[in-house]
Amino acid sequence: MKRVSQLTALALALGLASSAFAAQTPKTLTFTHLLEQKGTAIDTRVSAFYNGWPQQVNGTQGHEPGALNLSASWLSAMNNEQLAAWAQQHQLQKNTDIALYGDSKDNDAVASRLKAAGYTNLSTLSDALQQPERLQKLPHFEQLVYPQWLHDLQQGKDVVAKPAGDVKVIEAAWGAPKLYLVSHIPGAGYIDTNEVESEPLWNKVSDAKLKELLAKHGIRHDTTVVLYGRDVYAAARVAQIMLYAGVKDVRLLDGGWKTWSDAGLPVERGLPEKVAPAPDFGVTIPAQPQLMLNMEQARALLHRQDASLVSIRSWPEFIGTTSGYSYIKPKGEIAGARWGHAGSDSTHMEDFHNPDGTMRSADDIAAMWKSWNILPTQQVSFYCGTGWRASETFMYARAMGWPNVSVYDGGWYEWSADPKNPVVTGERKPDSTL
Repeated sequence: MKRVSQLTALALALGLASSAFAAQTPKTLTFTHLLEQKGTAIDTRVSAFYNGWPQQVNGTQGHEPGALNLSASWLSAMNNEQLAAWAQQHQLQKNTDIALYGDSKDNDAVASRLKAAGYTNLSTLSDALQQPERLQKLPHFEQLVYPQWLHDLQQGKDVVAKPAGDVKVIEAAWGAPKLYLVSHIPGAGYIDTNEVESEPLWNKVSDAKLKELLAKHGIRHDTTVVLYGRDVYAAARVAQIMLYAGVKDVRLLDGGWKTWSDAGLPVERGLPEKVAPAPDFGVTIPAQPQLMLNMEQARALLHRQDASLVSIRSWPEFIGTTSGYSYIKPKGEIAGARWGHAGSDSTHMEDFHNPDGTMRSADDIAAMWKSWNILPTQQVSFYCGTGWRASETFMYARAMGWPNVSVYDGGWYEWSADPKNPVVTGERKPDSTL
């Protein structure tokens, strides 16, 4: 047997090591090459950065055109079946060219899960986020804030989309502030949704009472209000009513309290601080009456090509299997309404949420709505049972830049209470609403 010199052995060892490293390192693709391959880009960052928030002040904003968002932070909340459903929904084939971009650690985590699921053509996007002019973002990404941004704002740091004047952070929920008293965002006030809704139909309170509420919490039309909730739709309900009243800058903490808690940011406990009442709201309430429709206005949108009355209710509610509520007896749906999706039942909104509870991508939501002939060029009004779920989708559509959106306040509760109103039950398809 021939003897191998130490130098030759070292060279062979280095070569083998290099080959092994190359086998483990994913290839790279440029965005142009990915398009030529008819591949798909996947953004592995959190949804806030995908939506348009820069990772640093003066940094690039948005995501690569057509990119999907699969944040590495979601992986622990997604089992294999859920990941497979996500891939199927986005028409990813096992041999699709997939280029990942984001933090290298996040890319590795996502690549590992996709590889384990059988996806073979994985690479990194070599020129990701390097051409700001081609990036896409939510037209009004700033209306959905994320925890670190809010924390930095409270700490007096320089932030993107900084409010112009006074800022109030408010937690919204139904009933007494039991969970709020145990732990809440520092400096946050508290609004019981009973302050903005009234029985018997849980419609918004009168404009006079709304004026009193806003004054009590020290809110003027030029106050920036950041709302969050243990349930996002509770905060959204209050946010939508504030916008109707005339508060110009109302924002939601995307994903609500859970995202703040998961971020490990500071919390405090106890009663809210006393607030100096606002002597004057500054404009006549409602300053934006078009954001809230009554029953006759909602009826006028039915069976029109240029308008959509959109049911944000679960499929069993939409087809009349259940009313969705213990206190609403009639089952069925507004005849001519279009299905805008919601979730598994009247207390869930999975169809609009990422695994961490943040807003699903605008492309996904728009595609979901388009399949039921709900378009951004239309006059669109959302409703549900009593307004909470509808308000959440209103806030998302607003962030997406849809120009003519509103909430039908009375919803199914009000509509079903009048036997003269047309109602439909049973399975049906989008064409049935044209």
